[in-house]
Amino acid sequence: MSSTTHGTTPHYFVPAPSRHPALAAFGLFFLILGAGQWINGSDWGKYSLAFGLAWFLVVLYQWFSEAVGESEGGQYGRKIDLSFRWSMSWFIFSEVMFFGAFFSALWWARAHSVPALGNVENALLWPDFKAVWPSMAAGATASPAGIVEPFTTMTPFWLPTINTALLLSSGVTLTIAHHALVAGNRARTIAFMWLTVLLGVVFLIVQGYEYYHAYHELNLKLTSGVYGSTFFMLTGFHGFHVFIGMLMLLFITLRLQKGHFSADRHFGFEGAAWYWHFVDVVWLGLYVLVYWL
Repeated sequence: MSSTTHGTTPHYFVPAPSRHPALAAFGLFFLILGAGQWINGSDWGKYSLAFGLAWFLVVLYQWFSEAVGESEGGQYGRKIDLSFRWSMSWFIFSEVMFFGAFFSALWWARAHSVPALGNVENALLWPDFKAVWPSMAAGATASPAGIVEPFTTMTPFWLPTINTALLLSSGVTLTIAHHALVAGNRARTIAFMWLTVLLGVVFLIVQGYEYYHAYHELNLKLTSGVYGSTFFMLTGFHGFHVFIGMLMLLFITLRLQKGHFSADRHFGFEGAAWYWHFVDVVWLGLYVLVYWL
């Protein structure tokens, strides 16, 4: 493993050969194998999945701990900091493309697929079909055969609006924590970071209740035609990203309590903050396009 030379931080850090990539691949093999077998009815699949997931998480913990030790040991110089910033920027760009594809699917269904099913050419095949959005009832959905059970669409009041307020508030508390860190006020930073993490947890709880409400009271399911599939696809993937972002912020907060980061050296904090603000922006798009329009 590289180390500092003559008391100065090297411009480039070259780590020693590591066991972590191979061990992570080993865990992922059993995770994917188990998931595939469980979905296809093999009871042993869930045990393989659990083993692979546990193995993978332990490897990640060891891997990240090693990286944190290298960072706190002063082995990451300006060039490494710059590479981390570019890496995080490209990662968030890939996430923009990820959600862009799903937003495009929603737009295509609403602007092209559903209207095409109700045009003159299909009138003889499905004379009673109404090409309307949102599709709420059999015979008036993108399922002309009437195989989609009637359901009620999700409105913005009140659960989605509450979650919007929670995420926007979390963006404010995270920004306050960042300014406090730059000002050298660690206690204030930690307090507002814990508040940000709490807001993320409450968001996930509210979304879980929203899904329960959708399934049991609105009969809105993943099988509810194109509306149901796009609704759960967009909100579900976003909820997963909120969960990942919340874990990032939680680990950053724990590191802050251990004395990590300083006013002029805290990209780990900034990278997690970038990701969280990206999640906030995606939710605003979701809130308008999925719940309001």
